[in-house]
Amino acid sequence: MADEEKPDAQLFQLLANLLQQVESLSNQEEVELRAKIEALGLEVTKVPSEQSKHLNELEIAAELDKLSSRLDDVDKMISSAMTDDPQVQSLLSSTADVWMPVITANADQRREFSTPTEEDSHKQ
Repeated sequence: MADEEKPDAQLFQLLANLLQQVESLSNQEEVELRAKIEALGLEVTKVPSEQSKHLNELEIAAELDKLSSRLDDVDKMISSAMTDDPQVQSLLSSTADVWMPVITANADQRREFSTPTEEDSHKQ
């Protein structure tokens, strides 16, 4: 039934497992990294709120510029990590089926990730 897990749950399970491996290999608790992963988890599962006001074209353009800038920063960090460490590239490639659906999801798909299904409520 692991195939039926939500993509975000799979991603954060993978990150938790990787973090445990890093902690056991280094024999150090990675408090800051754990906090960042938790914050990312909250951000990823956040359902976009319905806008109470409609944005005009200039406001939309400004928001898109901010988002584009953030994505550029993330792209630079990932590219740098992949260049510096071949294991990062290997890890990202081998786990793309887990993280790609999460980061490429549109608003409707994000709602599906965070909306409990009937099956989920029976599991609890």
